[in-house]
Amino acid sequence: MGLRNWMRLIGDRAAAVALFALGGATLLLGWLGVSQEVLPARQVPYLISGGVTGLFLLGLGGLFWLSADLRDEWTRLGSIEATLGQLAGSGLVDEPVRRNLAAVSGPVGP
Repeated sequence: MGLRNWMRLIGDRAAAVALFALGGATLLLGWLGVSQEVLPARQVPYLISGGVTGLFLLGLGGLFWLSADLRDEWTRLGSIEATLGQLAGSGLVDEPVRRNLAAVSGPVGP
């Protein structure tokens, strides 16, 4: 599997890791800037640019990670639903299960 295919499969997680790293670096640079200034008035720009931007990037990274997790869960749910649909069509599943599956995803089986 090439790098391009791999990135396509885990693009959200790769973006999340990159945003986490960038957010951490931004917070670190902001802290270094604040630590070199004595006057509080000169520390405020570092707090705003480093602190707020760093926290925003960390939050955005968390959002991307959550999005990847949700997509994985929906993929698994689709696989389970497809398997239940095949079982409902084969006659191996009781009638109440077939009715519930039909109510969720439409009519299945004969």
